[in-house]
Formats: sequence, C-alpha cells, structure tokens
Amino acid sequence: MSDQPNSAHLEGLKTFLRIPSISTLSEHKPDIRRAAEFVRDELRAAGLTGAALIEGEGNPLVFAEWLDAPGKPTLLLYGHYDVQPPDPLEEWISPPFDPAVRGDDIFARGASDDKGQTYILIKAVEGLLRATGRLPVNVKFLIEGEEETGGEHIARYVAAHPDRLKAGAAVICDTEMFAPELPTLCVGLRGIVYGELVVEGVGQDLHSGVYGGAAPNPLQAIAEILCALKDRDGHIRIPGFHDRVVPPSPAERDAWARLPFDEDDYRSREVGARELTGEPEIPLLERLWARPTLEVHGVRGGFVGEGAKTVIPARAVAKISTRLVADQRTEEAERQLKDAVRAVCPRGVSAEFRTIHSAGPSLVNPDNPFIRAAAQAMTQVFGKETVYIRSGGSIPIVGLFDQHLRIPSVMMGFGLPDDRIHSPNEKLHLPNFFRGIQAVSRYLEQVGGLSA
Repeated sequence: MSDQPNSAHLEGLKTFLRIPSISTLSEHKPDIRRAAEFVRDELRAAGLTGAALIEGEGNPLVFAEWLDAPGKPTLLLYGHYDVQPPDPLEEWISPPFDPAVRGDDIFARGASDDKGQTYILIKAVEGLLRATGRLPVNVKFLIEGEEETGGEHIARYVAAHPDRLKAGAAVICDTEMFAPELPTLCVGLRGIVYGELVVEGVGQDLHSGVYGGAAPNPLQAIAEILCALKDRDGHIRIPGFHDRVVPPSPAERDAWARLPFDEDDYRSREVGARELTGEPEIPLLERLWARPTLEVHGVRGGFVGEGAKTVIPARAVAKISTRLVADQRTEEAERQLKDAVRAVCPRGVSAEFRTIHSAGPSLVNPDNPFIRAAAQAMTQVFGKETVYIRSGGSIPIVGLFDQHLRIPSVMMGFGLPDDRIHSPNEKLHLPNFFRGIQAVSRYLEQVGGLSA
C-alpha cells in the first residue's frame, strides 16, 4: 500500500470521495457536476479519447473510449458517481465526506457504492495504457449520476444510442464478494417494481370520537391490504405472481450449499435480528437471491407528531416494492399487483398502486466466455477459485444493457458484506481496492485473447 502508484490511487480516491454528490437532494446539484467533471478529467488523464459530459434531462453522463485494438472485443465499462444521503449523521465515526483510513479500510459515503469500485475500472485501464501505451481490448466508459434515484437519463440514452454503445459485454463493479478473500462473480440480480399504495376514505380528516365506528380509516385499510398481499410466513398472495419464477438448477443449489455461510452469524451480525423471516420451506440463500419479495418501506397518514391528536385520516400512503426474479416481467408484475390491490380493497375506501420506477431481473449463464474470463482473472489475483452467486438487489442498468444492447453484464464486485452501503460508516476494504485494479487489468488481458 506504500508504493507510489498505490499512494496516488488512494489519494485520487479520497479526492473523489470528498465530493458530496448526493443525487436525491437538489441542493447538491453543484456537487453532482463536480463529481461528473472529476470522472471526465480522470478518464482524460488516463489516456482515453473523447472524454466528455453528456448533458440531458437529468444529471450528466460521462463518456470516453479507446478503440485502437482492431479485431479485438469491445467492453462497455459502467459505474456511477452519485451517492446516497449520509443520514443519520450522528452515527458516523468520522464525517461521511472526509474519507478516513482506519486499519485496512477507508470510510466515507460512496467508498464501496460506487465511487471506489468505479475508480477501480478507471485505474485499471490507466495502468495498462501507461505501462504499454495500448489496451488488449477496446473499451467504452459510460458513468452515470442518477443510479440512486432511478437512472432515467441513462435509460433514455442507452435506448437511443445502441450503436454508440455497441460492445460484446458490459463490465460493472457495483457488487460484493461473498466473503473476505473469496473472489466472486454475481450472475443474477433481482428486478424491482417500486411505488406507492394510495388509500383514500372520506373528504377530510375526522374526529375519531365523533366518527369512530362509522367512518372508514385509510390507515387501517392499508394494513389490511398489505396483510392480504403477503401472509405472516412471507408467502406473497398475489394471483399468478409466481407463475414465471424459474427455480435455481440443482447444480446452482449445490454450489450455494458449499459457500462459507453461517446462517446464525448472518442473522445476528449482519442483519441484527432476533429471528429471520420469510418463506420457511425455502432455504435462506434461495429466498435472498431467487425468490420474489414484497416489502413495505414507509407509511404516512394521520397524525405522527408528539402528543395526541385523535384523528381518522382522509388519506394514507404506503411506499412498497416487490423484487422480481427470472423470468418475471415488470409490466406483468405491475398489473398483477394493481389487480390484487383492487381485489382486496376494504369497503369504504379506494386503493390504487402507483408505480414510481421499475427494472427487470437478470440472469447470466456462467458459461458465457466473458464470464469465464472474469472468473479466471479473479482466481489468478486472489489465489482462490471464483464462486458464482446471485444478488437480492437490483442494478437497473443490467436490464437495460440486455434489452437495448443485447449484451451480458460481467459483475466483478470487490465490496464486502459488511461494507454498510447506504448506512452510516460505509467503507471499502483497501486490499480489495488494489487487487480489484489488478483483477480488472488481468480481465482485460484475458478478454483480449477472445475473438471479437
């Protein structure tokens, strides 16, 4: 960690992490632009051509390319420079945008998700260009600033410019290793349908003493609807919802069973729960990676301040989402959810699910040559056989690349399960940062041996 290239990489990462590029808060628009310009300048300094901001409706995209390897495959390298808000600030040991190295970890918002991992891609390409003056493959970078808020700008751009983004595969560093020192490739992601369940009853808030027992209560109705959509054992009760779900193959189940995983340790240390929930007849990793979910993220309505106010609210809203797995379709899942809400709506109220954003699930064949090359590269750098996992999360761009570019996404993740992404004290393990640069460099060399 003390040699000059590594020191320069670490200082560059710190500079990147100091920019509070929070995409969900409008007051950080200047910081969003600073982060985009930082990425553009880094790509330009790395030796790529055409490094520029792509303006449009939304935060800027950053594009650059190097296409001087005729006859070799082209890779599309993706990352995002925007981050989540750091709240609650009082839980941070050090300020979220003042990166601090403690032991072998660097702590800051965006360290793992996704500035640190995006920087891995940039530095891997830079290192090869500086060492040899060329790359073993052609590369195109497409870095966005709205991943944490839905990615509408990049969605429109990918749909409108498939020729400019044409490649054999995409490379994404925005996932995690299954365990420390265990090289990991993610081959499956869940999709998502996120929206609001809006329930309306009477025309205005009512006094619960005067009207209680007669007036419909939207908050009570929301509780009834949610309990009708999913039972106490975690079974989703939306008609037809599981019809397209493809179960893991026996080989995949066997591979998952061999992973170094302690369910009780996961429950107590990672989740911090007294007991895990979900479909009791489904193994835990399958519930996390290969089963759809329905979750409630927040409920508002009525009076929630200090003290008492006996009110029956006129309106209540619940933020909910469902995660989708292969081969579920977002449009079909939305329709099924909306139909189910209407079917279980209690008397006296109206209920409607309104979609805010959605993304499809993805599943890549591990035998794909671009995936096999990544596994070989990571095994060579980390010294252990690469394992294949799925993720319960969603990366919308993966579905867009599949839909519009018809290319697989190689998800080489260097985060760790305890990196606390989206939480206070987010971190990135610095040995993974430096070996990640080596692994991506080795991967580019491996892909250079494939036919275009």
